[in-house]
Amino acid sequence: MTKTLRFILGDQLTRSLSALEGVDPARDVLLMVEVGAEATYVRHHKQKITLIFSAMRHFAQDLRAEGLNVDYVTLDDLANTGDFSGELARAITRHSPDSVVMTEPGEWRVREMMEVWRETLPVPLHIRPDTRFIASTDEFSRWAAGRKTYRMEFFYREMRRKTGLLMEGDKPEGGEWNYDSENRKPLPKVYAPPARKRFAPDAITREVMALVEARFSNHFGDLSTFGWPVTRAEALEALSDFITHHLPNFGDYQDAMKKGADFLHHSLVSTSLNIGLLTPLEVAEAAEAAYRRGDAPLNATEGFIRQVIGWRDYVRGLYWHEMPGYAATNALDAQRPLPDFFWSGQSGMACMDDVITATRRNAYAHHIQRLMVTGNFALLAGLAPAAVEEWYLLVYADAFEWVELPNVHGMVLYADGGLLASKPYAASGAYIDRMSDYCAGCRYSPAIKTGEGACPFNLLYWDFLMRNEAQLAGNPRMAMPYRTLAKMDAARKAQIRAEAQVFLDGMV
Repeated sequence: MTKTLRFILGDQLTRSLSALEGVDPARDVLLMVEVGAEATYVRHHKQKITLIFSAMRHFAQDLRAEGLNVDYVTLDDLANTGDFSGELARAITRHSPDSVVMTEPGEWRVREMMEVWRETLPVPLHIRPDTRFIASTDEFSRWAAGRKTYRMEFFYREMRRKTGLLMEGDKPEGGEWNYDSENRKPLPKVYAPPARKRFAPDAITREVMALVEARFSNHFGDLSTFGWPVTRAEALEALSDFITHHLPNFGDYQDAMKKGADFLHHSLVSTSLNIGLLTPLEVAEAAEAAYRRGDAPLNATEGFIRQVIGWRDYVRGLYWHEMPGYAATNALDAQRPLPDFFWSGQSGMACMDDVITATRRNAYAHHIQRLMVTGNFALLAGLAPAAVEEWYLLVYADAFEWVELPNVHGMVLYADGGLLASKPYAASGAYIDRMSDYCAGCRYSPAIKTGEGACPFNLLYWDFLMRNEAQLAGNPRMAMPYRTLAKMDAARKAQIRAEAQVFLDGMV
């Protein structure tokens, strides 16, 4: 009988993982390792490190309870070499397997490691496809072949047809594929944010928290508020809480923002999806079941399912289709360094400071905060894509490069020149004022365009359009703002550019 070493990564905590198919409890060894290199290749938020290591330890516990042989290397093991390659080599020496089996990784850099292992390990390495997604990477590449741009909407429709979710035969439920136009309501002026299901750290998580504070004390983030699901049981409970209490209002208010309301009606299951405690199909099916029962409206259900089986699979497919060159593009030649206030939350802009402070507190911000506050600012200010992308990868507990890079590089920064998004998601202070209560009491006013008290988003918006006119003026979706810009007299344009430059030069 052959012995197989099955190497499970920290974002592969799924019992149905392809690397675990056919596991033999009597012969096989399951390898799981906590290594410093994975916690520090960017200086990840303390909660992200805690989430992954705690979830790994809980998953290993569940596997052992099933009778499987788990070789688990903790971060503080004195013999720990600190990286995947060293720990895989040590495990092969310990167990003398006939082969190593893995599921393909989520990130390009880890796949490159695996290709080296294939050439250098003393035993064969078999890499199996990650079957937890709706579409394989090959399936996405076949869809993308011959296209000059990749529009998620058309890919999403294929995923709806493939899964049968929210379908009536070959037609979409309700007659429309997309109800996004119904999902853009601001919150009522008087609105009590709903309570959210959070999970008190158990003994395993507290042990990891202490280890993280000791080893990574200089990393960004606050650990005292940690409440993420770290087991499948907790993840299922979080999903049930969202479906029951928050999905009904998710659609209407998914683009809304409120000062001090960190979560509103967002699902908070992205961490569980991205490390494997939940699978996208079961999450989407739970939402559809609520709609079929009459417990959630179509606009909310469709909007959520679009995120789970449409957008999530789409960015993963685009990432693998375009890497490794994708990250190097910089279509708008953005070069400015990341300001220090992305860490301190002390910019003086109420919206920016609230989102950054909440990110430090929770390792989380919802998608509109990421796109239209911190992301919008980074776009308008011309911040260098690599620096912005590292920040997003570092600060969010649900961020892995396959999902973070396309979202930030393409959607937020338009650095791919429109491969992903049909236009830059640039907006002035008026958008933030319409969709939030941030502007009330801010030192800057969205009603002031230039001069004392002018909202920096106003100045930067028009400066952005002028700065990038050669690249963007021909975009049909940018025609309206460029028509407005064309009507401005030269003196006003000069004033905007001068004031924007003063603000940008003064950023710290």
